[in-house]
Amino acid sequence: MSNQGRLPEIRKTVVLNAPIEKVWQAVATSEGIAAWWMPNTFEPVVGREFVLHTGHFGDSPCKVTEVDPPYRLRFDWDKDWSLTFELKQLEEGKTEFTLIHSGWDADKKTASGQPHSVIREIMNGGWEGIVKENLVQYVEA
Repeated sequence: MSNQGRLPEIRKTVVLNAPIEKVWQAVATSEGIAAWWMPNTFEPVVGREFVLHTGHFGDSPCKVTEVDPPYRLRFDWDKDWSLTFELKQLEEGKTEFTLIHSGWDADKKTASGQPHSVIREIMNGGWEGIVKENLVQYVEA
């Protein structure tokens, strides 16, 4: 595949006032992910398939591809995307969290028939609130 249609990945980074173990519980457990993002059948086991219940968009098939507690989690989302959660311990009681949503291709359309370029902009805005508001409120509560 050429890089011709490659669109930049979405990256969202936030510093959380919480220890890395607490952030890991929020981003690498089914209950945690459901609390700040969406309901799911996730288990932190490499190779495990799971579903994201995306409301009116239906269920999205996913597959865990990397689990490195408490620093890194990665999974494939639907047929084109990959999500990576990276955690970095800062000074005592603070954790840097980065979400990376990759797999964007200007030449591709999503399952719903929308061009990646359009959906990427929508998701970029959506992740902004999900990571910098929802996740922060959940972890720091």
